[in-house]
Amino acid sequence: MELEELKKQRLEQLQQELLQKQMQEQFELKEQLEQLEAGAKPFMSPEAIARYGNLKAVHTEKAIQSIVVIAQLIQERKIKEPITDDQYKNLLLRLTPEKKEFKIHKK
Repeated sequence: MELEELKKQRLEQLQQELLQKQMQEQFELKEQLEQLEAGAKPFMSPEAIARYGNLKAVHTEKAIQSIVVIAQLIQERKIKEPITDDQYKNLLLRLTPEKKEFKIHKK
């Protein structure tokens, strides 16, 4: 009976440690994203920021990918004035892979 209790306690302890580790990683990722946003948003027009916010709510990964690209361009000093909404749209289009068309032939 004691062995089973020890196993159960150890399992619970490992699950708790894993949960804490995952929460810490999520916190760190959120913090990194906030830093990227803080650095990139001053280089974006209000319309582009609004589009980013909408995209972040719907397609989080694509929004993060776009803000990383903007941060890299800023770091490389390739952005000198705020990105307009049209420029942001073009960036998003370039980040989106082209869809392949499938033709179905009936015999």
